[in-house]
Amino acid sequence: MEQIRFYLDEHIHSAVADGLRRRGIEALTVQQARKTGLSDREQLAFALITKRVMVTMDSDFLAIVSEGVSHAGVAYASPGKSIGELIRAIVLIHDVLTSTDMKNHVEYL
Repeated sequence: MEQIRFYLDEHIHSAVADGLRRRGIEALTVQQARKTGLSDREQLAFALITKRVMVTMDSDFLAIVSEGVSHAGVAYASPGKSIGELIRAIVLIHDVLTSTDMKNHVEYL
């Protein structure tokens, strides 16, 4: 069973990535990947190539995947979620789903 790895969009606070890593979960931010400024489509393509679930609060990603664009998974959180709420929700996804489960799937946090 292949564990999920995460890719956090630009507007997700870096403390979320830190909290996930402290729990043994692999998390990469857009800034760490040096992909700041890429379009949402390019971010989603990078996440697919690197087999990472995109964590975002940007509803544009929902529109893109609704077009049938292949992706490694999207974890969408409505804006306003706290850092702790995001971490808990992502940990739950990590604990109960696999990367195969997330392929072309959107999970609402």
